[in-house]
Amino acid sequence: MYKAKGIDEMKKVEAIIRHEVLERVRDALDQAGFHGLTISEVRGAGSQRGYTESYRGAKASILFRPKVKIEIVASDDSVERLLSVICETAQTGDVGDGKIFVTPIDEVVRIRTQQRGSEAI
Repeated sequence: MYKAKGIDEMKKVEAIIRHEVLERVRDALDQAGFHGLTISEVRGAGSQRGYTESYRGAKASILFRPKVKIEIVASDDSVERLLSVICETAQTGDVGDGKIFVTPIDEVVRIRTQQRGSEAI
């Protein structure tokens, strides 16, 4: 496994959240100092296993719910604060609020300057 000398421990945080809380979460992350993030439109099924809708008298089964995925790479010592910000602002208390996944990052390189590690975040 590649790890450059002097590189801080980093984690990738992936949060799957509801569309309607995205702006609130983004604003809270910005205020907490987490500025760099990637957002993707995703679809998935969790424990709720979809739902049924009626449209003009026809029933349709919706198996995958639309969600938003936020990806942030942060230093190891700021991950707990990052998780708290996301949980506090994304939670509605209803089924389908989402999940957060945390994985280790071996290296980050900023292409323009070739900075590495936490300097590249």
